[in-house]
Parts: sequence; structure tokens; C-alpha cells
Amino acid sequence: MNKHMERTSRWLKRNARPLEAARWEALFEKGSKAKVLEYLKAFQNEDGGFGHGVEPDFQLPDSSPMAAWAASQVLTELNVSSKEPLLQQMASYLLRTYDHHSGMWPSVIPEVNQYPHAPWWTWREGVQTNWMFNPGAEIAGFLIDCSQANTEAWSTGVESAGKALQHLMNAHEMDFHEWQCYQNLWISLNRNAEQVQDHLPYSIQRVQAHLLSLGEKCLIMDPSEWGNGYGALPTDIISSPQHPLYSQYKPLVLENLRYFLRTLKEEGVWDISWDWGGGSKAFAVAEQQWKGITAVHRWKIINAFQEEW
Repeated sequence: MNKHMERTSRWLKRNARPLEAARWEALFEKGSKAKVLEYLKAFQNEDGGFGHGVEPDFQLPDSSPMAAWAASQVLTELNVSSKEPLLQQMASYLLRTYDHHSGMWPSVIPEVNQYPHAPWWTWREGVQTNWMFNPGAEIAGFLIDCSQANTEAWSTGVESAGKALQHLMNAHEMDFHEWQCYQNLWISLNRNAEQVQDHLPYSIQRVQAHLLSLGEKCLIMDPSEWGNGYGALPTDIISSPQHPLYSQYKPLVLENLRYFLRTLKEEGVWDISWDWGGGSKAFAVAEQQWKGITAVHRWKIINAFQEEW
């Protein structure tokens, strides 16, 4: 482990949530997956869903699909077995909260408004049109990945994926957060292509081509604009050397990695580029949590490209 990672490791163990410290150990220090699951379980409710600020930008203790999505990313990161009870309980929660008509899971629910939250997560009538298949597209892929073919969970994932693809293929531009959910859906569909292709309205290859064209539109090409708000850095779109856009944008991606190392603070973490506004005291807590999440995420990316420079 290099000196920069050592500083990050120390900061996480002193200041981050136990969940991020355990993720770091599992990813980079041969730590235990069981420890990650133990800390992730602390955010799970009796209904199988997740809450309690597992996604730090809203502190709702009750279960929500967005919080389940945040938990699913940890489970996917560590390739947790589909037989894991925590995962099976969450899948049951997702089946109960799925909207068959729209093919979506609600991105925010009314109860979010009763607790500290980022202003963009405020619930109001019709707000789902802002978010569409963020995070539903990725949740659909998660259900396909963690379920046996033709089970209720698998069929729900495939049904949602089909509706999500209809939306994708009619889109001419897309917010990069929703786009990332679609990219992860595509990864799941490609991994399960033999089982799912005949159930989808478009070929997986055609979906990929359109997805990549939308992703290119999300890229911030000017390095001077990186870190100024919510725009997509190159590595938000191209997260590994195996990505189909990497060869085309390799110099930009490598500059992005150098940018990460230049902006790493002496203590081993990065500043985050957003806030809730209004001097929120709750945001001060969320900001510290996001620094831990961001540190784990960025070192995963840096290490994915370690053979490239």
C-alpha cells in the first residue's frame, strides 16, 4: 500500500463510518466480508429494507428504495452470495415496493421530508419525473443478478429492465446519475444475456451503443471544470480499462486520475463538491460520511487503472 493510501486508511479508521472502514479493509487490506455485512446490517430494518442514512444525503430511518440501492452497491462490490439472508430480505422488500405500472421504484418517498435531507431529495407530487429510473434501472439489474431465473424476483427485475430500456432508447440526453444506473443495469444484462435477451425489447448490443452515446454527452471534457458541482468526471463514466470508451478517451481518463492525486488532502481524503445549503448542521455530519464513501470509491478507480500509467 502506498503512502497516500496509508493516510486514507488511517483517516477512515479514525473518522469514517465503520461501514466504510470495513469496506476499505475488505477491498485493500484482506479484511473480512463478514465484517462489512455486520455493519451494513445495522442500517437494515425489520421489513428487509434499508434506511438510517445509509445514503447520507437523507437521514430517514425508515426503509426506502434509494437506501436499498445504496446497500445493493455494497453487496455488489463484494460479490456477496445471493444466498446471504440480508440480501434475500432486501429482495423481498423490493418486490413489495415495486410499481408494476411504471416499472419503477420510487426514488424518494414522502417520509423523507420529515428528516434532515439534501434539498434535491425533497418529496413532492410528481417528483418522480425528475428521477425516472434512478435508481430503478440498477435495482432491476441487481434483482436479475441475485435471483434464479423465472423466480418472482428475477421476473420483476426483467420486467422493470424492459420498461427502463424503453425509456433509455427514447432519450436523447440523460443526467449522469441516472446514466450510471443504466450502465450498471447493462452490466447485469450482459452478464445474464443468455437468460434475459429473449425477454427484452431491444438487443443488448443495441442498448450498449445508445448508452455509450448518451454517456459521452455527460463527460466534462475541460479539466478546469472538474470538481465544480455535480458534473460527470471521466471516471464517473469510464471506471476501468475494460470500458468500451476507454481507448477513445484514455488521455482524459489518465488526467482525471492525476487530478485525483493532486487534490487528495494531506489527511488522505477529498473534499466533496456539493452541500445542502443554508449552513445545515446535519450536512456537517453527512459531509464527513461522504468523505469516507468518496475515498473508498476513488481508490477503487485509481487501483483499477494501476497498470495503465
